[in-house]
Amino acid sequence: MARIDIFDTTLRDGEQSPGASMTPPEKLRLAHQLEALGVDIIEAGFPITSEDDFKSVQTIAREVRGPAIAGLARAVHKDIERAAAALEGAHRARLHTFLATSPIHLQHKLKISEAECLDRAAEAVRFARTLVDEVEFSAEDALRSDLPFLARVVEVVIQAGAKIVNIPDTVGYAYPEQIRRTMRTLIETVPGIDGIVLSTHCHNDLGLAVANSLAAIEAGARQVECTINGIGERAGNTALEEIVMALVVRQDAFGHTTGVNTREIHRSSQLLSFLTGINPQPNKAIVGKNAFAHEAGIHQDGVLKERTTYEIMTPELVGVPESQLVLGKHSGRHALDRRYRELGYELTAENLNQAYKLFKLLADQKKSILDEDLISILHHGTMEDVPTRFKLHTLDISCGKRPAEARVKLVDNGEETDLSVSVGDGPIAAAFDAINVLLPFRPTLDDLQIQANPGGVEAVGEVRLRLKVEGKTFTGRGASPDVVVGAVRAYLHAINKATHALSLEGQALARPDLIPGNG
Repeated sequence: MARIDIFDTTLRDGEQSPGASMTPPEKLRLAHQLEALGVDIIEAGFPITSEDDFKSVQTIAREVRGPAIAGLARAVHKDIERAAAALEGAHRARLHTFLATSPIHLQHKLKISEAECLDRAAEAVRFARTLVDEVEFSAEDALRSDLPFLARVVEVVIQAGAKIVNIPDTVGYAYPEQIRRTMRTLIETVPGIDGIVLSTHCHNDLGLAVANSLAAIEAGARQVECTINGIGERAGNTALEEIVMALVVRQDAFGHTTGVNTREIHRSSQLLSFLTGINPQPNKAIVGKNAFAHEAGIHQDGVLKERTTYEIMTPELVGVPESQLVLGKHSGRHALDRRYRELGYELTAENLNQAYKLFKLLADQKKSILDEDLISILHHGTMEDVPTRFKLHTLDISCGKRPAEARVKLVDNGEETDLSVSVGDGPIAAAFDAINVLLPFRPTLDDLQIQANPGGVEAVGEVRLRLKVEGKTFTGRGASPDVVVGAVRAYLHAINKATHALSLEGQALARPDLIPGNG
């Protein structure tokens, strides 16, 4: 069994993903979260590329004390000097320098011979060692390099003082057996490699980054370079959460450990998504929103009886609060019954069978079934819209430099309400707060989405939102060329659904014989 070092390059290689740039304060915030996650090394940036990158590496090096802090540099003196300067103050600094070694890079990009490549690589490491104790060398495009030449490069950088040697699959070209063969050849043939940490850095252009990284570990690599959510150039990098959890879940197969606190994985993923605006796809392993969601009836039934039937890890292990049973056309009676119980309804077998028939009919028409749908099924057996108790009478908005102000009057069961005035961070928030004053309950906004349809400045904007009222969820829709008006319409749509549902429940409580499962 070996300890695998986790080298996180989210702040450097990950940030090179289109649209994933972060400000220095955002990078520092993520670096602190990576520290909480327990990674061994944080590659904080590429200091020569910009003043912002230099300052980010410098700040992280001074303020983040747990992991080693690495700065990237090309194999040239000015890059190395700049990286070393940025790393001053780190409790443990690592200078990471690189040079391409493949024929295609040597001939077409660098236009140098193999002999010159060897000289440059060795000189870069020697110079870096005069400035920083811990030096890592990467042979860029290693997996398209001639293996005997790659072995020679590894040998000269070890002789020059590199303590970590990275063998990157820079363009995601390799496959697992090739990675194994390359790593084993280097370990078996390169003089002085004992005591050197051999590292792997894989890209996902063929969807093999994690598989290739695991193959490298099997062959003797003891460091994996990876990113949160697998972000990175082109198709991305090895996903940290996937490589770590593969080692955890399949401890029987790999037998290695990491220092990662797996319960911080979900939090780290969520923070990165928040900072960059890039969310992992729903079916993304470990951190996708569907990773612990079950819709198929057979799966839901199995999970309700014994979680391990369809879950190879608990959601809590990676910091996800709980599994989700998503109600849809593939769901079964057990999942429907559980959701009704969560909503406070104890159904008899007859009630459940009737509700399930109506549920299946509706599920063929809708992608997902919400709480309001279930309540309507239970009380009516239909999905017709609800009576409209509240209507908009007056809406005046004032916004500018000061907080936005909304003046709202409703019609409640045919009677005008008093005028409600409220302020908020924006016109929509102010309008919602003004409406809340006129309601018999206090809703909580759970989600709001605004979509502008094509058509220029006169286009109709559609607003969809989700409210929680007394623990139950209700959705609303509204449309208008004025997005504030559309939002208010959507809000009242959801409010009327909630009002109707609460009215039905009140009637049921007054008549115990009307409560499903009683009498």
